[in-house]
Amino acid sequence: MENILYSILGILIPFMGTSLGSSFVFFMRKNISDKIQKMIVGFAAGVMIAASMWSLILPSIEMAENQGKISWLPAAVGIVIGVAFLILINYMAKKIEARKDGKKLNMLIFSVTLHNIPEGMAVGVCFAGFLAGNSGIALMEAIVLSIGIAIQNIPEGAIISMPLKMEGVSKGNAFLYGVLSGIVEPIAAFITVMLVNFVVPVLPYLLTFAAGAMIFVVIEELVPEIHEGEKSTLGMIGVTFGFIVMMVLDVVLG
Repeated sequence: MENILYSILGILIPFMGTSLGSSFVFFMRKNISDKIQKMIVGFAAGVMIAASMWSLILPSIEMAENQGKISWLPAAVGIVIGVAFLILINYMAKKIEARKDGKKLNMLIFSVTLHNIPEGMAVGVCFAGFLAGNSGIALMEAIVLSIGIAIQNIPEGAIISMPLKMEGVSKGNAFLYGVLSGIVEPIAAFITVMLVNFVVPVLPYLLTFAAGAMIFVVIEELVPEIHEGEKSTLGMIGVTFGFIVMMVLDVVLG
C-alpha cells in the first residue's frame, strides 16, 4: 500500500511542474524578453537531452542486458518508433494549424500537450517497473525521472500561459490552459501503471520510445527556436545549465 501511495505522488510530480510554470502568468506584467525566452527554451532542451540519456536510454540498455536480450536492440527500436510517432504527430499538428489559419500559438499548445503523452508514459513505465519489484527500477530512480520531467515542465507551462496572456487571454484562463496541457501526463502514467503486467516485458522499448519522442521535440521545436533571431548564445547557456541540472539530479539521487 505504501509503494502505491509513493507511486501516485511520484506520478503527479511532473503535473505539479507544469502547474507551477503556468502560475508564472500571475506575476507577469509585460511581455517576456527574447533573452529570458531563449534561456527558458534552452534550459528545457538541456533537461530533455539529459533525461533521454540517463533516465531512459541507459536504463533501457541495462534492462535489456538483464533480460538476456541484445542490449542495444530495444533501445534502437524504441528510439526509431518514438521519433516516427512524433513525426506523425507533427504532421497532424501542421494539418490542424493550417485549418486554423496558421496560428502559431495553437500549434505550440497542441504540440506541447501531445509530447507530454510519451513523457507521462515514461514516468508510468518507471513506476510500473518499481511496483513490479523485479525490473531493477528503484523508487528513487522513478522519482528522479519525475523530478527531471517536472523541472522541464516548468518552462513549458510558462511558455504556454505567458504567450496566451500576451494575446489578451485573462490570467486565470491562461493558467488553466497551461495546467490542462500537462494533465495528459498523469493520465498516460496511470494507464501505463494499470497495464503493469503487459508493460514490464517491453520496458526497454517503452523507455526509449519516450526518449525518441523527447529527442525529436528538442531537435524539431526547441533547437530552431534557440537559433531564431539573435542571442542564440543565451539559448546554448540555457541548454548547458539544463543538461547539468538533470545530470546532477540523476547521478546524485539515482
